[in-house]
Amino acid sequence: MSPSARVLGLVGGLGAVLTGTAATVAAVATRQRRGADDPLRDEPLGRLEPDRASTVAADDGTPLWVEEIDPADGGKPVLTVVGVHGFALSRHCWHFQRRDLATLRLPRVRQVYYDHRGHGSSGAAGPGNSTIEQLALDLDAVLRAVAPDGPVVLLGHSMGGMVIMELAQRRPEVFAEQVRGVALIATAAGEVGARGLPRSLLSKYNPLTRGVGELAGWQPGLVEFVRAAGGQLTREAVRRLAFGSRDVSPRLVDFMQEMLAVTPVRQLVDFVDTLGSHNRYAALAGLKHAHVLVVGADADRFTPFSHAERMAAELPDAELVRVRGAGHLVQLEQPELVNSHIIDLVQACSGVDGRRSARRTWWWRR
Repeated sequence: MSPSARVLGLVGGLGAVLTGTAATVAAVATRQRRGADDPLRDEPLGRLEPDRASTVAADDGTPLWVEEIDPADGGKPVLTVVGVHGFALSRHCWHFQRRDLATLRLPRVRQVYYDHRGHGSSGAAGPGNSTIEQLALDLDAVLRAVAPDGPVVLLGHSMGGMVIMELAQRRPEVFAEQVRGVALIATAAGEVGARGLPRSLLSKYNPLTRGVGELAGWQPGLVEFVRAAGGQLTREAVRRLAFGSRDVSPRLVDFMQEMLAVTPVRQLVDFVDTLGSHNRYAALAGLKHAHVLVVGADADRFTPFSHAERMAAELPDAELVRVRGAGHLVQLEQPELVNSHIIDLVQACSGVDGRRSARRTWWWRR
């Protein structure tokens, strides 16, 4: 795709019409100038106000917290972007995507972000409904409530990507008729926890860790996320768990800890089993009608890049992006790079580029 086919208008400091790649370079430079000590010093992480907030009742009545964001310039949106967050996190993990997509002019988009049951501000989950299957039903309820018609692009991070896969398998007609694009970010279609953090980091003498470990078959990455949410890991361990770079902004580490602190550990424990048994490679066929972006990070200790490669192999028309040096929270750690590809996806789904792009593989180095 030529640069001219990826034209976008970003305000909020850029004030220019740029290609996705040029916008990435300009955004990085702009934020570096804001403060040499920490470019995120003044970033309002997790404090962006929505245009509308509501609760959507899941099919079993569980309240799901939903926020909607309109285009910043008040223009009419062409499509709706829905963010589906990962395990132990919340809607706030999409902070940079929410910030930058609001300023997108070509096309303008409406954004929807919500919390899974048992996470963030949504209602509690129980042992019987802490499953990917239930979360897919919840996503379906959110779409029916706040995006019942018009084109949709789904962004799924980690467990959120798994939920999208399950919905594609369960409701293929939604993807054939409404969902134009899907971004699968730092996620997997199966074998979660087969590789990850070394077991030596796990304390078998901790009752919580031991119980979760037994439940998950000692899958290190899953156990570590639960331990981090319970405040049982040091700040340095949380940084290693979530991010790939040692010089990641301290504010991002604080932000990660704040998200983990919101969801009770007892809620997360119930989700470990469904993540460990996740196997939805067959479900990827349900994405055949959509533009698909697969983003993986090569320092991801939870879902290594090999998962992204395998998913892309199952989806021959997908765009595969490898972000070098980033960890599991790649959309927070290297947001400009991730956002440039999300913008490409949104533009392809809205017809801005005029054609469906062939499969491409990108490597990004910080």
